[in-house]
Amino acid sequence: MEQAYSRIEHNGLKDRVVSADVAASWIQDGMTLGLSGFTRAGDVKALPFALVERAKNEPSFKVDVFTGASLGSDVDKIFAEAGILRKRLPFQADPTMRKKMNEGEFHFVDQHLSHTSEMLRANTMEQIDVAVIESIGITEDGMIIPTTSVGNSLIFAENANEIIVEINLAQSEELKGVHDLYSPGKQGERQPIPLTKPDDAIGNKGIPVDLNKIKGIIFTNQPDSPSNIVPPDEETKVMANHLIDFLKSEVDQGRLTKSLAPLQSGIGSVANAVFHGLLESDFENLKVYSEVLQDAVFDLIDAGKVDFASCCSITLSEPKMNEVFGNFKRYKDRLILRPQEISNHPEIIRRLGLISINTALEMDIYGNVNSTHVRGTHMMNGIGGSGDFARNARLAIFVTKSIAKDGDISSIVPFVSHVDHTEHDVDVLVTEQGYADLRGLAPRQRVELIINNCAHPMYREQLMDYYHSALQKGGGHTPHDLEKAFSWHGQYEKEGTMRQLVKV
Repeated sequence: MEQAYSRIEHNGLKDRVVSADVAASWIQDGMTLGLSGFTRAGDVKALPFALVERAKNEPSFKVDVFTGASLGSDVDKIFAEAGILRKRLPFQADPTMRKKMNEGEFHFVDQHLSHTSEMLRANTMEQIDVAVIESIGITEDGMIIPTTSVGNSLIFAENANEIIVEINLAQSEELKGVHDLYSPGKQGERQPIPLTKPDDAIGNKGIPVDLNKIKGIIFTNQPDSPSNIVPPDEETKVMANHLIDFLKSEVDQGRLTKSLAPLQSGIGSVANAVFHGLLESDFENLKVYSEVLQDAVFDLIDAGKVDFASCCSITLSEPKMNEVFGNFKRYKDRLILRPQEISNHPEIIRRLGLISINTALEMDIYGNVNSTHVRGTHMMNGIGGSGDFARNARLAIFVTKSIAKDGDISSIVPFVSHVDHTEHDVDVLVTEQGYADLRGLAPRQRVELIINNCAHPMYREQLMDYYHSALQKGGGHTPHDLEKAFSWHGQYEKEGTMRQLVKV
């Protein structure tokens, strides 16, 4: 226990250590909690379970839960099963929570990940009653040192009435020094963010707080949940090759160098696999400015391809987690962990001129992208940071496989069933079929390019038939026959396939 208490360097805080059950008793019905965690990394691991146990004896107990993004350790799952949620934001990725959310059991607010902090500062949504933050320890001057993610922990601590700190003994103390905690301040009063390259350090190494706000400290000893990404398959390898061909053409045209521009990649198996394809490329001295670092980034660092990586979260598979954190000194000088409002900040994304690679659920023949809603109604995970990057990046690239459900779903449709990223924010579409560079093209110019280069062959004729029918029906700047456009999704709901539609 002495080793645990050594993580609290400020002597005035050592007497605030309590059990998770005691801390859970402080949470009142209807409170808003700000929990640390971002894509299964750096999430709190004790208090949520204590809250669920407490709720067994208090069926009416409900809270609002704000986070950085999705949580690991099955926290989102147990919260959903226990029925203690009233509202959840800004992102989740748990199947149980997704089901309960789509059934309307609680409210889910899908936000751009850079927006939560701004809304808290502006007092336009519920303020944080209690911030619960995972930490490797508290410094002598009272700063809370985060673990494997920063997410919204800084703004939660600034905004909260009270703070509970979970010091996780399983998280390496080698993480100390890798964080860069910068708060831009209120809109209308702030200065330009002084960050001009990915490796700039502009803030504190920990979260400075009013020590009177720290109500309790809990000790835990549990690693992060590993990511559930799967290794690249043949289709994602082909997709990566198409992306590399596009980037090579940009170099050949003199628009990029072999060092490209700072890279961002979204979360998930497809984005990770496409990023992984850079290992076999000629690109070198790469830099990453992203929200999440997955396995592929560390493979690229090991291969000497990536010089430096900035992020707000490190989310790894179990083997890679053991490798990276078992030898963290090797990576420490090449990493910075920032708050998500900085990693995803439009000002920085535009200034650095990022190449942004994110995943789509579906795309349409004009370049609109749906990242969030299955058949337009059922939330998958959330928009995450993709909108922050797509609107502001030098190159906004979206990737997806051209078909799903063994070909019963075409990922290229006449009109997306939900628009997250309009055609104005999308530069390049990539599938295993090829890529479509949409820059500078009018809607009618995009159609044939997207269909021929990105759609699966089994759907190309149907898509062209739809377009010609829309032209004949009414034309317009962006030709559509809305009834027929959405009949693709309607057919899937009725027949279980989008294939063999009546010719349009």
